[in-house]
Amino acid sequence: MEILKLYPMCKDYIWGGNKLKEKYGKEIEQTPCAESWELSFHKDGLTRLVDGKTLAERVTEKEVGENAKAFPFFPVLIKFIDAQQNLSIQVHPSDEYALTHENSYGKTEMWYIIEAEEGAGIYLGFNRDVTKEEFEQAIKENCLMELLNFYEVKAGECYFIPSGTIHAIGKGCLIYEIQQNSNLTYRVYDYGRKDKNGKERELHIDKALEVTNLHKFEPITFEDCLGKCEYFTVQKYDIKGEKDFFAEQESFQCVTCTKGSGFIEDMEIKQGDSYFIPASFGKYQIKGKLEIVLTKI
Repeated sequence: MEILKLYPMCKDYIWGGNKLKEKYGKEIEQTPCAESWELSFHKDGLTRLVDGKTLAERVTEKEVGENAKAFPFFPVLIKFIDAQQNLSIQVHPSDEYALTHENSYGKTEMWYIIEAEEGAGIYLGFNRDVTKEEFEQAIKENCLMELLNFYEVKAGECYFIPSGTIHAIGKGCLIYEIQQNSNLTYRVYDYGRKDKNGKERELHIDKALEVTNLHKFEPITFEDCLGKCEYFTVQKYDIKGEKDFFAEQESFQCVTCTKGSGFIEDMEIKQGDSYFIPASFGKYQIKGKLEIVLTKI
């Protein structure tokens, strides 16, 4: 049983930038580097280890932890997102809908803002109650943004996004996202842009109309952590010197350095690095001058 450095699968989606390559050490031949899937058991982007094996192949049920046994799939997926352009206006379904119609989890997620250019922001939820008819008409008339909340964001902020909440990441945001283990997205508006093959990306309006929460969005905040739900609990630590941690049998821990550098036990950890600490590992130490985000089930 050992602490494992993670080597993410990176994605070259059309809206991405180059910050993850230039500042966060992500390796991808393609340009741009839109996302890096830091901790992923999902078939669309499996996290690997230094020897080339996937994390899913390597770890045992004991090392994942007791709490994961409550789920039919490994429950969490963690990624960096670099938005050089606006992402599509989109929504993710609930588990109930997704498991019935897509053989997948739905997606509840949270965003920790790592960097934000001046004026950068996110769209999150409706700014008032709307009807399904109003929602559909706004999509047809390309005026959907008028119904949505726009939050100008800054580094260090966190936003919790339950499934069914319409949303979009705006250009100029670099985000650390913790989400359910799902790659299921229903796009409702994509600015009419075309992919690398010259085709407009597929929209999923009928499905979005079925799953979107039409009530006015009310922000969700947490006092004792960045965010938590049945799928994940997320905490942030600013370390100056040394700090001890403990991985119990209930859950693995994923540690990502979002600022600075230091050591996790005797292994170097720097901005952009992620490590997997097995459940039941026990005590371990992180030292240096760094900010880390720690996720567990």
